[in-house]
Amino acid sequence: MDHARAEAGGSTEEAIRERSSPLVRKIAKEHQVDIAQIHGTGIAGRVTKDDILGYIGQDGRGSQTAQATQVGTTAAAAPPFKPGAPDHAERMSVMRKRIAEHMILSRRTSAHVHSVFEVNFSRLAQIREKKKAEYERAGAKLTYMSFIITAAIAALRAVPIVNASVDGDSIIFHKDVNIGIAVALDWGLIVPVVRNADEHNLLGLSRAVADLASRARSKQLKPEDVSGGTFTITNPGVFGALFGMPIINQPQLAILGVGHVEKRPVVIDDAIAIRPMAYLTLGYDHRVIDGAVADEFMSILKQSIENWDPEQV
Repeated sequence: MDHARAEAGGSTEEAIRERSSPLVRKIAKEHQVDIAQIHGTGIAGRVTKDDILGYIGQDGRGSQTAQATQVGTTAAAAPPFKPGAPDHAERMSVMRKRIAEHMILSRRTSAHVHSVFEVNFSRLAQIREKKKAEYERAGAKLTYMSFIITAAIAALRAVPIVNASVDGDSIIFHKDVNIGIAVALDWGLIVPVVRNADEHNLLGLSRAVADLASRARSKQLKPEDVSGGTFTITNPGVFGALFGMPIINQPQLAILGVGHVEKRPVVIDDAIAIRPMAYLTLGYDHRVIDGAVADEFMSILKQSIENWDPEQV
């Protein structure tokens, strides 16, 4: 009789074990628990993980292993938490605060719209290659920026509203063309101005831009060097950006963003060719400048760059 019960008991325990998961059996083994003693709440009396963890808790056999198993089977093997460097706060510099205020003011003031044109720089690349040594002997560096400023001046003369500003309900058309050139510094951004830029030739513009950039980086700019601009050019392409969507420099009405000049495949006369190309972006104030007017400005700029007269150099 006892032997029969033992055989029956063995069969029951074996059946219960077969109806329990490997995880449950693992927990039972770690805590020396007889699964046959646990009332299973699963299908067909299956002992679940909650059943065995509940039993262990009631029986006073809880341990770190059981607690770890409760939150996940891999918790015990998880690496210890190592906190990184603590966060820290720094007050904005005076320059950073002014930039922030100026940008927010511009967004609130102007209805920003952007037009992007792709421009072929092949002709300028050829001219630069021929003339760069001559400019270096004259103490200047012939960069794409000098050409772009000159082309922008021509476009501003043809579409004068892009060189204007708004004062209340009035549009102020400026007779002078004062071009601001955004210069990125380690401690912020500053926009020195080439005054009467339309009175400079290409060599003069090259020297003026280099001088302003140098004095900006050495903190030698005067207040008059950063005021009175009527149009701004920024060059995110110097860092490799294809193009940017610049914020207008108040109280101006437009800003030109220059993308990275790089060789790309283009279709010319139904054939694929490799040419130095760049995207130029005009950000403009839609309160005053319509899309057609902005695109006219950009079309003139594009034509000037792509069909540059070598005699202008």
